[in-house]
Amino acid sequence: MIYKTAQDWMRAEHKRVALFGMSGLGKTHLSNLLRSGGDWFHYSVDFRIGTRYMGEHIVDNFKREAMRNPFLRELLMSDSIYIASNITFNNLAPLSTYLGKPGNPDKGGIPFEEYVVRQRQHREAEQAATRDAALFANKARQIYGYPHFVADTSGSLCEVVDPSDADDPVLGSLSEDLLPIWIRGAEDHIETLAARFDKAPKPMYYREDFLRDIWSSYCAERGIDERDVDPDDFIRWGFRQLMAHRLPLYEAIAAQWGITVDADAVATLRDASDFEALIAQSLG
Repeated sequence: MIYKTAQDWMRAEHKRVALFGMSGLGKTHLSNLLRSGGDWFHYSVDFRIGTRYMGEHIVDNFKREAMRNPFLRELLMSDSIYIASNITFNNLAPLSTYLGKPGNPDKGGIPFEEYVVRQRQHREAEQAATRDAALFANKARQIYGYPHFVADTSGSLCEVVDPSDADDPVLGSLSEDLLPIWIRGAEDHIETLAARFDKAPKPMYYREDFLRDIWSSYCAERGIDERDVDPDDFIRWGFRQLMAHRLPLYEAIAAQWGITVDADAVATLRDASDFEALIAQSLG
């Protein structure tokens, strides 16, 4: 780790951290809190994925949908209109919409193998965008003059790395320049996240072997063909399995590459000074 002790951390002129963990436990909230103080640059991995690495895929998908409408098709073919993605730190809907959900197209689903293709695209994009964090940490200081840097990683970071591999290229690049920090949730947090997801299921990224296993299990358990799968029912069914799959991976990343802080402690932070003290305590 780049900060081996609490003293190293507190004395550091340029503090650099990478937050990771389940979506909904405070990564973006904490990043915004740090940025609001004026001394921290906020780098969003999901935003980088959706703009730099998946932007063309996203816009092409919009165009395919527009071409099905005769009115929009004519305007597109004559260059009378253009279509763009308006993705922001707080609105990642264009990326989620592109990832989609597998299942019956009449219910908003996409064919499973097409879904797998998009998942592979996301894996490559997330690995590249995470490795870009170190690049942006330097840009933030050298170009914009920010002394400190926080990388808000994707909730699926644990799916695109191998924490047991000492030579993992993504974790190696990340930890060489930043301190990875796991925001760990308790059991009640998991229940809250599951209830929230059940009300509004959203597209997710899955490691491909895991995805194929749960897809086969779901279809067999329901006794249905994949073309008849209700997309929302499938991802609701798989959400708890995905969380159970991810927890030991998050824990392994923290154990081998970084440190852990509890989500309850993060929720009480008021400013950057509180955050710095929490990290010093964890390092101590």
